[in-house]
Amino acid sequence: MGFQVIQPIPSPQDIIDEIPLPADLLRLKQDRDAEVRAIFEGKSSKFLLVIGPCSAHNEDAVCEYVQGLAKLQDEVADTILMIPRVYTNKPRTTGEGYKGMGHQPDPQKEPNIVEGLRAIRNMHIRVLRESHLSTADEMLYPENFPYLEDVLSYVAVGARSVENQQHRLTISGLNVASGMKNPTGGDLSVMFNAIRAAQIPHIFIYKSTEVQTDGNPLAHAVLRGALDPAGNNVPNYHFEDLIRVADMYEERELVNPAIVVDTNHCNSAKQFAQQPRIGMEVVYSRRSSETLGKMVKGLMVESYLEEGSQSVDGGGYGKSITDPCLGWPDTVTFVRKLAETL
Repeated sequence: MGFQVIQPIPSPQDIIDEIPLPADLLRLKQDRDAEVRAIFEGKSSKFLLVIGPCSAHNEDAVCEYVQGLAKLQDEVADTILMIPRVYTNKPRTTGEGYKGMGHQPDPQKEPNIVEGLRAIRNMHIRVLRESHLSTADEMLYPENFPYLEDVLSYVAVGARSVENQQHRLTISGLNVASGMKNPTGGDLSVMFNAIRAAQIPHIFIYKSTEVQTDGNPLAHAVLRGALDPAGNNVPNYHFEDLIRVADMYEERELVNPAIVVDTNHCNSAKQFAQQPRIGMEVVYSRRSSETLGKMVKGLMVESYLEEGSQSVDGGGYGKSITDPCLGWPDTVTFVRKLAETL
C-alpha cells in the first residue's frame, strides 16, 4: 500500500489533558448550550446566528473578530443569539488546497496534524475565554470531533458529508445542536434522511470501541442552495422553498423541526455582499407565515474583519483565504437591522 507513516496521533484524552477547558469556561459553555437548545425546542423566541469567517486560519484575527461579535451580541441580546463560526477543517472539492487549521496550522508551512489538533483546541478555548461566546465548527472528520467535544455548542455537517454514514451516526451521539446541510446537488430527501438517522439511536464503531447512542433531537436542516447538472446555482432560501421544506418536515416523524438558512454558498452564488439581502428576505418570509415563524430558527453567515477573500499567501490580516466573506462594517449594519426587524 502507498502509505507512509509520518507520526502517531495523540489520543483525544491526551490533547484534552494537555489543553484542558477550565471549569468556569465549561459552565459558560453549558449555559450557552442550554440557550441554543431552548431555541430548537421552541422554548425561546431568539433567532440563531452562526456567523464568522469561511475558514479560521489565524488565531489572533479570529479572536479579534469574535471580541467584536461579543460587543454586538450585547446590543442584540433580546432577539439574537450568536454563535461564532470557527471552522477549522475545510472540505475541498478536488482534495486540493488549504484544508484548514486542523490539517495545516500555518497555511505557509507543510501540514502537521498533531500540531493542528493542538492549535484548533487552543483557538476554540481562547475564543470562549476572551468573548464568553462558545463556538461552532464543521464535522469534516468525525474522528476529530472528540478533540473538541467539550468546547463546541454547534456542529455542522457539510453538503459533501451529509450522506456519509459515519457522520450521521456520530451526530446521533452528540448533545448539541447539529445542522445537516442539503447536498450539493440539492436533493432534500438526502438531508432529511440524514436528520432522521441522526435523531435515532445506533450501535456502531466509534473511537475503536463499540458504542450505543441515544439519538440527537437537535439535528436539523440547513439550506445552502445547490448546483444543477450544468453547474448553475439554484438557491433554496425563498418563501416557496422554505414552505416546501416545512411541508417535508410535517410528512416525517422528526422532533424539533427546524430550518437554518445558509446565506452564502449556492444561495448567494458566493456573492458575499448579497448575504444581508438574503438574510432579510428569510426574516420577511418568517414573518409572513406562522409555520415558518416557528420553524425557521436562524441563519449562517460568512463574515470576517475584511470583506472578500485572498490567496493563501495573500498575507492580509482578517481576510478569508477560502470563500469571500462579508466585511465587519457591513456585518454590524446587517446584524443591527436584523435585530430591529425580528
